[in-house]
Formats: sequence, structure tokens, C-alpha cells
Amino acid sequence: MSLRYVARRLSNQKILVSSNPRNAVRTLNVPCQQQCRSVASTANAERVLFPGSLNSKFTNTLEFLRPATQEAIPTFRVMNQYGEVLDKEMGVDTTDEEALSYYQSMVLLSVMDLIMFEAQRQGRLSFYMVSAGEEAIAIGSASALSPSDVLFCQYRETGVYLQRGFTLDQFMNQLFANKKDLGVGRNMPVHYGSADLNIHTISSPLATQIPHAAGAAYALKLQNMQQPDASPRIAVCYFGEGAASEGDFHGALNIAATRQVPAIFICRNNGFAISTPTSDQYRGDGIASRGAGYGIETLRVDGNDIFAVRKATKEARRIALEDGGKPVLIEMMAYRVGHHSTSDDSYAYRQRVEVEDWKRRDNPITRLRKWLEGRGIWDEDKERKLRSRARKEVLAAFDKAEKIEKPAIRHAFEDVYEELTEEQKSHINELRDILERYPNEYDTTQYEGGVESLARLPEKKV
Repeated sequence: MSLRYVARRLSNQKILVSSNPRNAVRTLNVPCQQQCRSVASTANAERVLFPGSLNSKFTNTLEFLRPATQEAIPTFRVMNQYGEVLDKEMGVDTTDEEALSYYQSMVLLSVMDLIMFEAQRQGRLSFYMVSAGEEAIAIGSASALSPSDVLFCQYRETGVYLQRGFTLDQFMNQLFANKKDLGVGRNMPVHYGSADLNIHTISSPLATQIPHAAGAAYALKLQNMQQPDASPRIAVCYFGEGAASEGDFHGALNIAATRQVPAIFICRNNGFAISTPTSDQYRGDGIASRGAGYGIETLRVDGNDIFAVRKATKEARRIALEDGGKPVLIEMMAYRVGHHSTSDDSYAYRQRVEVEDWKRRDNPITRLRKWLEGRGIWDEDKERKLRSRARKEVLAAFDKAEKIEKPAIRHAFEDVYEELTEEQKSHINELRDILERYPNEYDTTQYEGGVESLARLPEKKV
């Protein structure tokens, strides 16, 4: 095959072929994946041209890549654990008023976690999960996103909802599964969702939200192309490092990379997946190292530094919208101070002194407070008033939500099919018969409409 023939075939790929046979094919701004699809390797080629390879140089040295000898991926931070900004020129990219509002939200989240954890221990709540040690990741990242961006959370992103405008009443209504719960009692506590805030409802199965986010990002990519006058949107997905051990993680990142979708994948690496420490989860360099393997732009961030979280998320969003869209992976490093959930006793698999050391030595709330104090805009008196006010607000919402009756029983059958199936109708009749025959065993007075709500089920969804 002549060089001129190759040049003609590849002219639409912007590949230039030298007239000198000794020179390898050189490219002009074309990804190697595209170059290599139809170009055979020549005898004296210096780089790999196989369809499945990257633009790799040939070598006659037999040397395996040994990850243990490589330097770990660095962790980006803006301020140290003493609240001191490391690069004065770069600064924090946040006004004092904004930083103060983020701090107040982090404290409110912390206070709510403490109260609701105790409420579960008192038997007033069936389940709860705290965000202790990870407040800056949720609130910091959410503050850097557009309200129109579509979010997919796991179950430790309460701060994301709080930052987006989810109210204390909405939190409590969902936790108590009363009739004002947006999900009308169909989900377990801490599984929030809000169509108004563009946040998909949290799902219990691990990592299922990651491929959902990749698919949504592809839809947003098409939408951004079809509506050039509208503000572009991206999908953002939150998950823990334990979820990154699931197949859904790998499938999602691969499709996101090959489809080049506008998405940010935020991994909260807090050191433990339920009762499994990271030392038992993976051997490689955290989760960030996997991003490079999928050809995704990647960054590792100090999750205890809310300024670093904000800067990283803001820049990631800019990158995600470049050239029509591309995925970004951010690994946020943290330490899970609390138990995995109210169903877990973390002291069974880690030392209490280790947890207390992290609480005392470094955590996101303390670090931001030190920065605020250094600026002269915070002190002990303001701290005390803030925590007192936050506690009163949480308890007021708690007391109100706990007294509201449960959703109507009919909601258990609605919104499954457009029309009630014959099987559903038989289930409804059977349930109603049991409830009416055994009123002492089944108290339906706490549910809106009681057993009679089953008689008001529509035949067809309006």
C-alpha cells in the first residue's frame, strides 16, 4: 500500500503522512483511539497503532508496571488543619459571608444528626445515618453547582439537600414517614428525594445511582446540544468508596467515558464501607487511580477542607461542559467519625481512641471555625448561640412532624401501574378484609383516612 493511498484514506481524520518512509505517521489533534482504527503498524513505527491501544511507544525493555513503586496521587487542599490558607495568592475564592453561611449549615447538619441519632436510640425513629466528618464534602460541593444540575445521592448526602434548600420540615416529614412526606411513606428514613431541587430519590441498593447518573448525563448532553440557548446542565453522582467495589461503578464510568457525558462522579472515601476498612477493599491507590484507567480527568481532594472541595467542584463542572461534555472523577478524602448507621457499632472493628483522635485533631467543622476565628468574624459566644438556635429549630420541626398522621394506606398501591391490575384489586380487598376483621390487632386510626382510604382508590391514574 502506497503512502499516498494511506494519506487519501486518512485525509478526513487530519492525519499527515511524511513522504520519507523512515518517518512514522504523525497526527494533528486527533485522539489516538480514532487514529488507530484503520492504520496498520509499519515495520519501523515508533508507537503502537493497534486499535485497542493508547498512543504508546514501543520498547524492547521488559519492565512491568509496579504500582507500589509509583508515587501516590497528591491530595489537593487550600487550607491546613489549623485553618491557615496555604497559597495566599490563590485564596479561598469565597466571601466571608458565604463561608459563614456554609459553617452555619454544617453546624445545623451536625446538630440534626446528633438529635436524630438519639431519637432512633429512643425508639422514636426506625433508622438514621449521620454525616459526621463529611459535612464539608456535601455542603461544599453542592454550593459550587448550578441549581439546575441533576443530582444522584447515596445516603450520606444530607448536607447536599440542606444546601439546596431542603427544609427541616421536609427532613422530618421523610424521617417520620408522615402524610407530608414527599415519598408518602414508601421509603425508609434518610432516603430523601426532591423533584423541585433536581435530586433523584436515594435508593438503598449500593451503587445503583452511578449508572443512573451516567445515563442521565448522556440525556443532558443531548439536551444541551438541542437547546443551545438554555444554560447547560450536568449530572452529579455521590457515592462512597465501598460502592466503588460494585460492578455498577465500573460500568458507569466506562460508559460515561466512551460517551463523553457531562458528569461529575464524587467519591466520599471515608475509610470504611460499613465494617470493611479500605485496607480490605482494595490494594491500589484509592479510587482516584481508577479514573485514569477509564480515561477520565481525575482529582483527589482533602474532604475536610471546604474551600478545596468548592474549588475542585467548580473547576470540575467547567471541565464537564468542555467540548460538548466529558466526565470528571473527584475522590474526596475524609474519615467517617460516626457509625455507619444506627444499625452499626463501629467500635467492633476499630478502636474508639482512633475515632476520638480524628474528632480532636482534624474535622471539617473545626477547620472552618478556625479560619473564621482567624478572620475575626467568629467567637465562642456566637458559637454557643448558633448551636442553641439550631437545636431549637431541629426540635421544633421534630415535634411537629412526629405528631402528623401517617399517609393513607392506599398509597401502598398507587403509582405502580397506570391502572390498577386485577391482582392489585384482589390484594386491596384482602387487606381491607383483614384490617376490618381484626381492628384490635391493626390500628389504622394513625393513617390518614383509616381503612376507608382503600375504598377511594381510583381505577385509573388521573
